[in-house]
Amino acid sequence: MPECLAFRVPTRHPADVSGVMELIAGGAVAADEIVAIFGKTEGNGCVNDFTRQLAVMALETALAGAMGCTPASVGARVALVMSGGTEGGLSPHLLVLARRDGPDAPGGTALAVGTAFTADFPPEAIGRMAQVRATAAAVADAMARAGIDDAADVHFVQVKCPLLTSARIHEAADRGQPVATHDTYASMGLSRGASALGIALALGEVAEADLSDAAIGARRDLYSGRASASAGIELMRNEVIVLGNAPGWSGPLAIAHRVMRDGIDFFAIQGALADLGFPGSGQLAPEASGRIVALLAKAEPSHDGLIRGRRHIMNDDSDINATRHARALVGGVAAAAIGRTDLFVSGGAEHQGPDGGGPVAIIARVRD
Repeated sequence: MPECLAFRVPTRHPADVSGVMELIAGGAVAADEIVAIFGKTEGNGCVNDFTRQLAVMALETALAGAMGCTPASVGARVALVMSGGTEGGLSPHLLVLARRDGPDAPGGTALAVGTAFTADFPPEAIGRMAQVRATAAAVADAMARAGIDDAADVHFVQVKCPLLTSARIHEAADRGQPVATHDTYASMGLSRGASALGIALALGEVAEADLSDAAIGARRDLYSGRASASAGIELMRNEVIVLGNAPGWSGPLAIAHRVMRDGIDFFAIQGALADLGFPGSGQLAPEASGRIVALLAKAEPSHDGLIRGRRHIMNDDSDINATRHARALVGGVAAAAIGRTDLFVSGGAEHQGPDGGGPVAIIARVRD
């Protein structure tokens, strides 16, 4: 019977893999059991955020040594999802997810994980229906690998997706292929949006008849309440991680999710905590906070410039990108609920929850 293991380790800089290697050296997890690693790195989260690529390279190199293979082989089988930006009080860290086969346990459900990868996308497919459909197929594949038959048992789907650079745009043009946008920053949003709609399609949250190239990034009424997509320069494929509660899995961990209706929806976070059996009001006490393995959330400023009728300036600040403001805001709200700052808060929530809001999921130890 499989068990999903999850470990949260701090990092001192984007290339710091010492925490992961200490887990392996101490026997907490074997290198070949690791299926995915989430990371928050202290870059700007924009097109030129190379802290993500640096972290991936460091992890691939270190794990290759532990596995006795090449870094490329590590990248082919382990989903490495690095999200840049630790604004406000967010703490850089890594979340290591592993799958271990263990003895059979009594009936019930436990945290389950499945991963899948699309093929590399040509630049002209990024932010278009080709990416939506490929992502939906990969989500279905990851669900099957996790042993999840019912989409209702899926609580969070993380995707790492590519973006367009000037070089990629010119490469497509040389082949006579137009791309979705010539704005490299805008390409991040289109890629995240196409990925999120692919998740929504796979989970039955949207109908394929409502989807089109024109709907991506424009139809804010179409979204997934369980999607999280992070775009980066370090890849050309989509890497998909499905997290849910499934029968046939053992272990003490479980996951729950809610949808934040805006960046200060403290009660959505408390609702997810209540679903996992935690107290329903106030900040978690240190002992309870210690049972939280991860909080995963999306952050996005509302397009109307309002939060509950009051004006915000996130979209108008020419010095600091709006997604950076949003990560700091949601990170602060989440930290107030959990009582800790090593939280995975990702910016850019196109089609990931309602406008100005986004999904939040919590992984916790619910039994000994």
